[in-house]
Amino acid sequence: MHKKSINSYSINTFSETIKRLFEAKDLQTSNFIRFFFFIIVVLVFSNLCLSQNKSKIYFDKGIEKFRDNDYNGAMQDFTKAIEINPNYGLAYYNRGLSKNRLSDHKGAMQDFTKAIELKRNEPDAYYQRGLIKGYLNEFSGAIQDFTEAININRSYTEAYNWRGLVKGQTKNYEGAIEDLNKAITINPLYVEAYKNRALTNTKISNYTAAIQNYTKAIEINPNDFYSYTKRGYLKIILSDYRGAIKDFNIAIEVNLNYAEAYYGRGLIKSTLGDVNGACLDWSRAGELGDNQAYDLIKKYCN
Repeated sequence: MHKKSINSYSINTFSETIKRLFEAKDLQTSNFIRFFFFIIVVLVFSNLCLSQNKSKIYFDKGIEKFRDNDYNGAMQDFTKAIEINPNYGLAYYNRGLSKNRLSDHKGAMQDFTKAIELKRNEPDAYYQRGLIKGYLNEFSGAIQDFTEAININRSYTEAYNWRGLVKGQTKNYEGAIEDLNKAITINPLYVEAYKNRALTNTKISNYTAAIQNYTKAIEINPNDFYSYTKRGYLKIILSDYRGAIKDFNIAIEVNLNYAEAYYGRGLIKSTLGDVNGACLDWSRAGELGDNQAYDLIKKYCN
């Protein structure tokens, strides 16, 4: 009987009862009711504040653990923050970053999606989700996410850079170069954009432009052994062997353990008739993990 009466008690009836109590002629009764409800509001608000403070404590712990590269511990703390406050968008976002570092890409994408649902004008969540989609070869979805990030922040250089890179993967080279140009316009010192534009120009056989882009990357970062090496290979294509071997030499000076530079320098030495030097470079490349170098050793060095 009691259960039935509670279930049948309408919200309207409850509201009317409260209204009559507040309109009561008995001032003492009315003041008591007001004070009673004031206490309830204070208690509810206090409990909410305590919950938010507790979730913030776990969140801050997660941030510290993430900075210390303790991604598993960070993920656990962000999860506790979310359990206390299920609408904590930043906690979802940072848990997504932690999961991504732990190679849980699907889980990370789910967290970034939740962060977006809670705050749709947050460009970083779209950007991070786009990176994962690109990694998983979901190129159309990646481009869409990078575009959303750019629509929110028109100066998002990283989003332009990665959207350009993904467009290159889909053979939209014109669109790729357009995005990379935009990234460089916003930040003329953005090395990765120059390198990606060089890569795109290489794909369309515009080797001179590609060399110019690697040269610009090297001007910004003189220790960029990757760009020296890639420029060296392009110089081989253009038959600039002396220039190529110079680039490989610098790359190796900067990074003694870069197999690709040894491999390329071996090709040049072989072309110029220095077979012994070529074999030594290919041997070093093989030791550093380039198995293709051993094929050349079998062919030319025995």
